[in-house]
Amino acid sequence: MKTLINPKMLYFGTPVVLISSVNPDGTTNLAPMSSAWWLGTTAVLGMSVNSQTVRNLSERPDVVLNLVDSAMVGAVDRIALLTGRADVPDYKRARGYTYEPHKFAAAGLTPTPADDPDQPAAVAESLVQLAGRVRVMHPIGEDAGARAIEVAITAVHVDEELMMPEHPTHLDAQRWDPLIMKFTQYFGNGSVLQRSSLAEGWDIPQRQAELV
Repeated sequence: MKTLINPKMLYFGTPVVLISSVNPDGTTNLAPMSSAWWLGTTAVLGMSVNSQTVRNLSERPDVVLNLVDSAMVGAVDRIALLTGRADVPDYKRARGYTYEPHKFAAAGLTPTPADDPDQPAAVAESLVQLAGRVRVMHPIGEDAGARAIEVAITAVHVDEELMMPEHPTHLDAQRWDPLIMKFTQYFGNGSVLQRSSLAEGWDIPQRQAELV
C-alpha cells in the first residue's frame, strides 16, 4: 500500500561532488553539491542560479568535479552551509549559510593548483577528479531559479589505488565507496555516516538513532 506525500525535496540518492570554479579574483571557489549525473563524456549538474559557482561558471567555464568518498564526509559537512557569495541571499542566510572565501581551509582540504593559472585548483584528497568545461546552461524550474549545467569532461584523474591491476584504464568499482546524499543525509556503504548540517539547515528530519 502506497501513501501520497509531498516531500520537501526529491534527493533519492546522488553522489556528492566538490566543484572547483574560478572566482573573479582568480582564486578557487569550492562548493559541495549532490545533483549530478553522467552520460558518455558529459556531466550534468543541477545548481541554484544564486550560487557563486553558477556565477563563476557563467563567466569562466573551466571546472573540476572532485568526486568524494565516504572518508571525506567531515570535510564536506564543514562547508555545507558556507557560500562563496559575499552578498549571501536572504533565503540562504535564514537557513544558516555564511560567507566564506577560503573554502579549502574551512574544509581542511588541500588545493592542487592547475598547470594553467586560469583554471581552478583540484582537491588533493579527492581520489577521482574530472576536469572539464561548461558547454551550456539550461534554465530549469517554474521560476527558472536553477540551472542544468552541461559539462564536457576533458580529463579524468584517478588515484592508482582505485584501479584494476589487470585493466589499468578501468576503475575497480569495489574499491570505490562514493559518498552518497539521500534526502540531505550522508550515506556510505548503505549506512548513515554522521549528522548532516545541511539537513538541519533545511529542516529535513534525520534518523536520530543512527546518527553519531
